[in-house]
Amino acid sequence: MNIFLVADTHFNHCNIIKYCKRPFYDVFDMNNTIIEKWNEVVSKDDIVYHLGDFGFGSLEELKNIFDRLNGKKNLIMGNHDYKYGEVFFKKIGFEIVEKKEIKINNIIFTHFPKHIDKNYINIYGHIHEKPISKKFDDDRHFCICLEKTNYYPIKLDDLINKE
Repeated sequence: MNIFLVADTHFNHCNIIKYCKRPFYDVFDMNNTIIEKWNEVVSKDDIVYHLGDFGFGSLEELKNIFDRLNGKKNLIMGNHDYKYGEVFFKKIGFEIVEKKEIKINNIIFTHFPKHIDKNYINIYGHIHEKPISKKFDDDRHFCICLEKTNYYPIKLDDLINKE
């Protein structure tokens, strides 16, 4: 079992392709490519922490996408997720749904980058393809937006142990 991280999938969000210059023909191409890449690296037994902005659409539409994704999935809600609420994402199938952060040992998973104490690591999403702010550009902050991971979830061990 491995732990994977992903942020800002934005399933069914047509405009994200234009806003973030995503290399997809349309939303169907984007959704299917992200699902394929996810399942290429994540097994059914792996744990995935989704760091916000899962997708747009009805409960049924998003549950259909969710059910195609491998792993046991947890969500830290992003700015686009708040309109749906915690109960909505629990109904889709997320095991854990948190509004602000999840902390595991010295790692803090958030949607937005966060100022942290020197003994902690912050892994976050939200900024997409934009440059990382200088105040978060150090070896204790990691942006894992899909635009920065070639649209793959990233294994926590690989992220923490990279040089």
